Amino acid sequence: MSIKLSATTLTDLPDTVSGPGFAREDITAGIVHFGVGNFHRAHQAAYLNDLFAMGESRDFGIIGAGVRQSDAKMREVLAAQDYLTTLVEQEATSTTARVLAPMLDYIDPNDPEALIARLADPQIRIVSLTITEGGYFLDAAGAFDASHPEIVADAANIAAPRTVFGLILAGLIARRDKGIAPFAVMCCDNIPHNGKVTMNAIAGLAEVFDAALARWVRENVSFPNGMVDRITPATSDRERALLETQFGVKDGWPVFCETFTQWVLEDDFPLGRPALEKVGVTFVPDVAPYELMKLRILNGGHAAIAYPGALMDIHFVHEAMEEPLIAAYLAKLTSEEIIPVVPPVPDTDLEAYRALIAERFANPKIADTIQRLCLDGSNRQPKFILPSVIDRLAVGQNVTGLALVSALWCRYCYGATESGAPIAPNDPNWDRIKGAAIAAKDDPDAFLSMHDIFGALADDTVYRDAFAAALRKVWADGTRETLIAYLEDRL
Repeated sequence: MSIKLSATTLTDLPDTVSGPGFAREDITAGIVHFGVGNFHRAHQAAYLNDLFAMGESRDFGIIGAGVRQSDAKMREVLAAQDYLTTLVEQEATSTTARVLAPMLDYIDPNDPEALIARLADPQIRIVSLTITEGGYFLDAAGAFDASHPEIVADAANIAAPRTVFGLILAGLIARRDKGIAPFAVMCCDNIPHNGKVTMNAIAGLAEVFDAALARWVRENVSFPNGMVDRITPATSDRERALLETQFGVKDGWPVFCETFTQWVLEDDFPLGRPALEKVGVTFVPDVAPYELMKLRILNGGHAAIAYPGALMDIHFVHEAMEEPLIAAYLAKLTSEEIIPVVPPVPDTDLEAYRALIAERFANPKIADTIQRLCLDGSNRQPKFILPSVIDRLAVGQNVTGLALVSALWCRYCYGATESGAPIAPNDPNWDRIKGAAIAAKDDPDAFLSMHDIFGALADDTVYRDAFAAALRKVWADGTRETLIAYLEDRL
């Protein structure tokens, strides 16, 4: 018989499921977190839960926040189970489950006044974010786009903001006006220099209507850069059923993930921070080498296997890694084209890291989907693939395999797999990208002409030729034969 997860049933958990390890009444709030999705609960929330269980930093409980309709749904589900989460950690030979309880509340996304009031509370010393790579209003060059309609709307009415950055800025204004020191803003998204990007978004919004406020933000608010890593698939009815069947717990939104986890963070928290180093977080003066390694090898690797996997009608990531051509493509691409333009990382063997990433991708228990990896390519390609292209071109190195990644993305955006199965819209810019992909079947430049994605690469002859050759090969001979050609240096 299974139990429904809630505060009142914590004492009734099956022996195979461990509890939080602390009493909720001993925790007080210190963090507001925007974007309470699966990754946050598998990563930041898990680290904090472990820390609280040690009796440490219990004044840094989490208050959830969000602005989208999906946030409202998440809040509804979590509120019904007292903001508890079942975390299921999986490897090929083992599966464990435990309940996390670091979240104390989740502010209604339809109540911005309550959220701003909470942000202005001196008790809140850190505001963190996981809002996905596409949520930062960046243009093709990676600069903040102050002309975006949502930013323009917030700038015109900062007292009633609609974006995450508007809400954070409103909270900072309230603190400044009350003489309360500003909180630190900690980005946990996969973006190069994510702290700087977040600062540019908040200060950039302020710049639209108050240059003095923008200067104050840049001079007084800390934005530590960080690198986060844990493969965390989306939750479906499959995961809910597995949890209930295997562990006897009913959870409306459990989180399944791998056992591996990593967090590298710059130590810049003027109002204090949790003692995260006691639960495995690495604090460094400069996170850039670590984040570049992860973004290009892991996230870039995800993009490399996603689109051939999708075109070949492969459902799960581990199944893609079981396809010898895809696994070999990933290994060759990473070793020969990506790693050579990744700077050295302290105490890290990049080839060993590459092998570890491949092993993690192949974990059959995770059941991460190819569809999830294909999501939001228009935001992910410029962050995970194209920077390696730019670096290689700058030193005269070939970009054959990297161009193939984007060519396969283009073929995917045509809207049908090679078997003819339809591909559902999977990008916020899907209609425009699909139109360009259809035109690119006859004219590859039609895809590269999306300058907001490809930037100056659209005018680089070497890249254009490599992309065109790869795309024509995919259309003429199919994904499988194209991968063989690349592996045999015939592309």
